[in-house]
Amino acid sequence: MSVEVKNLFKYYGNQAAVKNISFNVNRGEIVGFLGPNGAGKSTTMKVITGYISASSGEVKVCGKSVSMDSLETRKIIGYLPENNPLYLDMYVKEYLRFVANIYKIDNVKARITDIIKKVGLELEQNKKIGALSKGYRQRVGLAQAIIHDPKVLILDEPTSGLDPNQLVEIRQLIKSIGKEKTVMLSTHIMQEVEAICDRIVIINKGEIVANDKAKDLQKNQMVQTVYVEFDGLVSKKELKEIKGVAKIEQLEKGWLMESKENIDLRKVIAKFAQQKNILTLTLRNEDNTLEEVFKKLTN
Repeated sequence: MSVEVKNLFKYYGNQAAVKNISFNVNRGEIVGFLGPNGAGKSTTMKVITGYISASSGEVKVCGKSVSMDSLETRKIIGYLPENNPLYLDMYVKEYLRFVANIYKIDNVKARITDIIKKVGLELEQNKKIGALSKGYRQRVGLAQAIIHDPKVLILDEPTSGLDPNQLVEIRQLIKSIGKEKTVMLSTHIMQEVEAICDRIVIINKGEIVANDKAKDLQKNQMVQTVYVEFDGLVSKKELKEIKGVAKIEQLEKGWLMESKENIDLRKVIAKFAQQKNILTLTLRNEDNTLEEVFKKLTN
C-alpha cells in the first residue's frame, strides 16, 4: 500500500474534523477524495502529508509512519495545497531551483528542464510567477510537487478556478503523472473524477460514507430512478400509490419516478399500467449520475 489511513481522528478543540476514518490508496492508483465543504478532506490530506498531526490513529506512506518518520515521509510525498502558495516575485526557474535545493536534488539544472517540459511550462519558464495566469500557476505548483520524484502525490483542488481549456490540460497532465505515481486528489468537479480517477473515497461530516469505483457506486445505489411514458392519462396521486415509489416528477411527456427501497419499479409500473388498461410507451432505468450519488450520500 502506498497510503494507509487507519482509525484516524483529528480534533480542533472539542470539534472532531475527522472521525475514525480508515482507507488505503494502492500503488499506481489515482483516487478521488470527495466531500462537501467542511467534510474533512483538506484536514485528512494535511495529516497524510505531515503538515498537521493527527489526534489519534495511524497514517503510513509507503510503509513509513507519518508521525514517527515525518522527514522521511515528506521526502516521498509531493503536495499541492488548495491555495497553491507560491513566491510570486520569483521567476519560474528560480523558484523550481529553490525547491530542488531544499530536497537536495542532484543535477538540478537537468531536472528543472525535464520538469518544465513535463508540465508544459517551456514558454513561461523565464517569467515571474506573479505574471502567470491561474492555469500556469497551477502548473508551477504541480512542478514543485513532483520535482523531487515523489512516490505519492497529494493534490488538493488542483483545478480550482481554471477555465475549460486549462481544466482539460491539467486533467491530462494529472492522468499522465498517475501512470508513474500514486495520486490522491480532492475536487468538487464530478466530471473530473470520472475522467481521471480509478476509485473514489467520499467523506461526509468527518466520516467515510463510500469507497468504490465510480461505476460501481452508481450501480450499487439502492435508489432506482425510472422514466415512463403512458399512452393515456394518469394522475400524480395514482402514481404515488404504487408500491415502492418515493418521489415523482412530471416531465413534458412522461414521469420520472424514484424508488424508496430495493425494488424494481419497472415491474410494479408495468403491473399498474396493466390494471389501468393503458400502454407504457417508454419504460426505462435512468442511470444515477455521480453527482446524484454524491448528493444522496452527503445530504
